[in-house]
Amino acid sequence: MDGEIKAKIHEYLIQKTDFLSVKDKLSEDQLRVYVDRTITEICREHSVVISTEDRIKLIRDLVSGVVSLGPIRPLMEDPAVSEIMINGAHTVYVQRSGRIELADVKFNDNNHLSHTIQKILAASGSNKRVDESSPYVDFSLESGARVNVVLPPCSLAGPVVTIRKFSTDISKIEDLLARAMLDEKMSVLLIAAMKAKLNVVFCGSTGTGKTTALNVLSRYIPEYERILTIEDTPELRLMQKHVVPLQSKPANIEGKGVITIRELFVNSLRMRPDRVIIGEVRGDEMLDLIQAISSGHSGSLAIVHADSPEDCFSRMVTMMLMTGIRLSTEEIKRQIANAIDLIVHIELHQDGMRRITNITDMFYDNERERVVLNDIFSFQEDERKENGAIIGHWAMNNKKPSFYKKFLKRNVKLPQGFFV
Repeated sequence: MDGEIKAKIHEYLIQKTDFLSVKDKLSEDQLRVYVDRTITEICREHSVVISTEDRIKLIRDLVSGVVSLGPIRPLMEDPAVSEIMINGAHTVYVQRSGRIELADVKFNDNNHLSHTIQKILAASGSNKRVDESSPYVDFSLESGARVNVVLPPCSLAGPVVTIRKFSTDISKIEDLLARAMLDEKMSVLLIAAMKAKLNVVFCGSTGTGKTTALNVLSRYIPEYERILTIEDTPELRLMQKHVVPLQSKPANIEGKGVITIRELFVNSLRMRPDRVIIGEVRGDEMLDLIQAISSGHSGSLAIVHADSPEDCFSRMVTMMLMTGIRLSTEEIKRQIANAIDLIVHIELHQDGMRRITNITDMFYDNERERVVLNDIFSFQEDERKENGAIIGHWAMNNKKPSFYKKFLKRNVKLPQGFFV
């Protein structure tokens, strides 16, 4: 469409109608009808002819600009897009089917992008703010998508927005199997781990699917249990009815009133939880998690950013050391190894596939006085196709793991001969 005609229609809509006063009172469908009627009027008044295709595109652009998401609305509606990365007004990347590519979407300028950010934030209902004095923020949309915003002066590229969408069509273990994220035996073990109240840490780098896997597996926690979730930004979507979600609170405009994950976790233990799930452990709350597990709060689940099970263990040790606790490093390692039963490592491979690459049994060997990490399942790459596709399989170590007695204690049965 000719840019001059589009600008003229936009100007007419803003200056000669009551569009600005009614836009927030109308639904999206009502807005489309309103804009369509206005286009008809201006076309008649100025003898302008617009094709049906251009008319539909113009209505969509004008309405999406009002309904908070602006130009990125088609990307939010595209199920193949899992992440949207806006690096200033004129550069938008997306992650589609596991691969990052440049999108054919732009904002008019940084002011347009900033205005869209404020509309998205207001529509989220999070009561958070972002401006020059507080130039970054994390919040969630009603759809469950997580949004991170960084503004100048912290960002040198203009406003930077990262939106991570979560698949609504992944809710049970069969969905993960269909996407080849794991195999049948792994699913049997992980479901049994949920029922037997094992303490499980999910690890991996950004965007590998840790939260999705935790969401799916938490579905197999018994319905009668009381579950507490603790997060910075709400991402967990549990299916059970008896779930108490808690969220940390940032400082207010005066720099006061902050409530940390650690403070929420300490308080949660007074709320009679059967399970505590921490969306992401990144600091001194690790000490309280390990202490709580050691004192009888089993069945805890948590997420840690790490590149391997070994790196995950090292990060947990580091986080406990950061608290300044007066214990030797060896004692800290022993406490962690005795508290955590399983480490589930997830990786986004170069072919765009997300796979659980390791399910690792962690325990402390009292005879050798050291921590042992044994892979029960590990992904083995067999070949790499010319198109980049990775062919592989999961190797299993079927020796009885250190936590096997917990299955017996809680009468959780595995298939005959699963472990030997």
